[in-house]
Amino acid sequence: MVLQLTYQPDLYLGRSIKKKKLDKLKKKLENTPLLSGVFLITISKNSSDQLEIFDAKQLAQKYYENNPPHVVGIAGNYDEAVETVEQIVRECLCKRGDCALKEYLLCGM
Repeated sequence: MVLQLTYQPDLYLGRSIKKKKLDKLKKKLENTPLLSGVFLITISKNSSDQLEIFDAKQLAQKYYENNPPHVVGIAGNYDEAVETVEQIVRECLCKRGDCALKEYLLCGM
């Protein structure tokens, strides 16, 4: 299984994710997504939510072959992913004055 994940150009990283190992991590996610200790922050595909946080192991589900997520952040655990989302919210609020996260993140592409 090879996934066609898309990534935010300025990917948000949790504190435990090392930038120098990011390319290797992306390849693993796309080719063998059964990684422990990796959580993804993605743009939500439904209109009622803005972002989703989930364990990267979920990428092994058949659904993601036809519906690859747009990854905006990677974290080492759930709490770190929440902290990263908080960072995105603060940044969006500061720059735009609102919390339209999808619009903020997708306009920066």
